[in-house]
This record gives sequence, C-alpha cells and structure tokens, in this order.
Amino acid sequence: MTLNAQYRAHLDGVFDHGQFPYCDACAGDPVAANPRMSDANKDEAVEELKAADAKELHRAVREEGEAELDRPTASLIYSALAGGLAINASLIAEGAIHSMTVETPWRHLIVSLGYPVGFVLVILGRMQFFTESTITAMLPVVTRPSRRTAWRTGRLWVLVLGANLVGTALTTLALAHLPLADPPLQEGIVAVAANILKHDAIATFWTAIPAGFMIASIAWTLPNAREQALLVIFAVTYVVGAANFSHSVVGSAEAFTLLWAGRTDLATALFDSILPAVAGNLIGGAGLFALLAHGQVRSEMVAAGKA
Repeated sequence: MTLNAQYRAHLDGVFDHGQFPYCDACAGDPVAANPRMSDANKDEAVEELKAADAKELHRAVREEGEAELDRPTASLIYSALAGGLAINASLIAEGAIHSMTVETPWRHLIVSLGYPVGFVLVILGRMQFFTESTITAMLPVVTRPSRRTAWRTGRLWVLVLGANLVGTALTTLALAHLPLADPPLQEGIVAVAANILKHDAIATFWTAIPAGFMIASIAWTLPNAREQALLVIFAVTYVVGAANFSHSVVGSAEAFTLLWAGRTDLATALFDSILPAVAGNLIGGAGLFALLAHGQVRSEMVAAGKA
C-alpha cells in the first residue's frame, strides 16, 4: 500500500466516525484533510511523505550491511547458493525470447527484456548476491575502519561469490544435461551466452565497472523506492543487459553454459569472463559507488559526531 493510500485509508476511518466531512481536494494530504490534527502529528505526517535524504540512506544501507556481516557462515552460503540458482532466470528468460524472435537490428534490445528477471527474484527475495553486497558490506568498513570489519567484509564477499558461482554452475549444468528445457530453449540460452565471447579479458574488466556501479546503486535507491522497487530493479538491470555490461554472476552463468556446451574451456571461462568481471564489479561497486556514497555524507557525520 502506498503512503497516500495509507493516509486515505486512515482518513476514511476517521470519516466513518463522522469527525469531519470528506474533501476530495485534500485526498492524500492528511494535514489539509484534518484541521484538528495536532502540530506534532502534522509534522510526523509531513516527514513520512518525504524521501530519505543521503544520511538516512547511508544509515539504512550501512545497518543492512552490518547485519549481513554478522550472519552465520551457513546462512550466508545457503542464501548465496539460492541467489546463484535464481539468477539463472535471467539467462532462461533471454533464451526464451531469443528462441521466439527473428534476427533484426533491434533483437538484442528485445531479448534484454528478460535480463532483469533473475535480479528481481534475487533482490526482492532478499538472497545474498555478490554485486549488491559490494556497497552494503563496504559502507561499514569506510564508516568505521578496522581490521575486524575489513576481515568480515572479505569473508562475506568470498562466501557469497563462491556460493553464487556454485549455484550458476550447477543450474547451467542441469539445463545442459537434463531434459529441463526444450531444444529450442536450450539453443536460445547458448546463443545468448555466446555474447560474452565478444569480450576478451580486458574488455570484460572495463565493461564490468559500470555494471558494478549500477547494481550497487540499486541497493542505495531501494529504501526510497518503496512500492516502485520492481520498476527500479527492472530499469537499472535492463540497461546493464542492453548495454552488454559485464556482470560477474550472470556472466558466470553464461560462461558455464558455454563450457558445458563445449564452446569454451575452463581457463577461458575463468580468466576471460568470470575473474575480470569480479574485479571490475568490485571497482565499480565497492571502489566507486560505495566511496562516493560515503563521501557525500562523511563531513556531515563527522560534524554530528557519528563517524
């Protein structure tokens, strides 16, 4: 329920008790609709309508990161494994669209409509995901630097990335060798995955930087997105897919798909696709976005005695 809908429901309840007549011009505005509201309640109602500012977003994302750093190892692994399984929905959706469309100059833009599907499942399902954790786990480190926090962040990244990769490897192996998909869909998945062969290791690294930055931005914007979270996730990840930016986890699914299909070898999959994408995503997410997100509020936090 949106904030305006919540207020409308609240006001309807007041109207039902006959406290004051309904005013269409005041719909969605609790202050204008209820002249009897106290000053304190008016201030609270206005504050709830405001979007969170940078300091509030920083605190929300940082506290989420601190909670993730405290999670038990088993919880992180199982959640990240689920994330690695679920993200393959992006590759499957793209493969399905590819198998049902003809070759045109804009085919890639149409096929990329399937790219956000896995991200929606992973992010809204609150599964551990490497590129999203680049900012959530980094903010505690840059806010209160310490060896312990740095070690916990490194532990989180290693566990989450490792489990994500295991999940993509197992899922793509099953899709390749079990009758889970019709032959046209399997061919479509391989055709979509073959796009990563256009990038060598250097190109993969550079195109992974904007991907890491953009995926990290999702974690930053979600507290303000509210009921529009689905749209935010879809819009950002669609651009990543349509622009052929390199994503470490989705790219691993594509690399493993080609490996099981005999289109590449393990060394090429690791050193030309997966590892360069991991490095680029880290720089874009943890190195650029997290530091910029922290930098814009650091002086205010220091002034307030909170840094």
